[in-house]
Amino acid sequence: MDNHPLEVLLIEDDPMVQEVNRQFVEQIEGFRIVGVAGTGVEGMEKIRELKPDLAILDIYMPQQDGMETLTQIRREQLHVDVMVISAANDQKTIQRMLRYGAVDYIMKPFKFERVRQALEHYRSMKLALNSEGPVSQTELDRMLARTSSGVDSAEAAGSVAPADAAAAILAAEQLPKGLQAVTMRQILLFLTRQPGALSAEEVAEGVGIARVTARRYLEYLEKSGKVRLDLQYGVGRPVNKYVLSVE
Repeated sequence: MDNHPLEVLLIEDDPMVQEVNRQFVEQIEGFRIVGVAGTGVEGMEKIRELKPDLAILDIYMPQQDGMETLTQIRREQLHVDVMVISAANDQKTIQRMLRYGAVDYIMKPFKFERVRQALEHYRSMKLALNSEGPVSQTELDRMLARTSSGVDSAEAAGSVAPADAAAAILAAEQLPKGLQAVTMRQILLFLTRQPGALSAEEVAEGVGIARVTARRYLEYLEKSGKVRLDLQYGVGRPVNKYVLSVE
């Protein structure tokens, strides 16, 4: 096992948040802060110079925001993982950051336990992927879905992390013909980030799939008891809305 600490670059324009992030990261075994940047432009320069393992990235920053910074990182094919810690909570921003490969997305204000859970999972994944020999599908599923210690960490933080909820639902479950595990996981991850019940149309828009596809997955989840149907009445016909139910 490699005892070399993973090197972290903080890209955050608020000095107070910078310091909080620094203190949080330094409390977690196996990580070392190698630099701090206050803008996306400076962050790109330090990524190229320091070559950290992980960049913790804010969205709202002067000169170049986090969204453009992550886009540039991918465009230049820089070998750095990115974890987002930001106040940005709109669906389009979250979706874009995840599509561009963010390993985790933590919303401000955040608790130490949530950061610890994210970093420890990231470290476990890096160690597993850096080890010699092939990785089995079960091991890969565990890394991607956090079926190991993540659930306990999330419960200690007072909430269940999105990947933990998805893992709990998908674990040891065979999907019927026509339903794909990848799409199911995207829907589950999306639902766990929402504060209330959503319609099939809202889920479809948030995940980026057709409404009829979203409805088919939601109906399956509702029949299997994983999603609860919430009829909302207003003018005209009641609207079927769905909320995730994770025990």
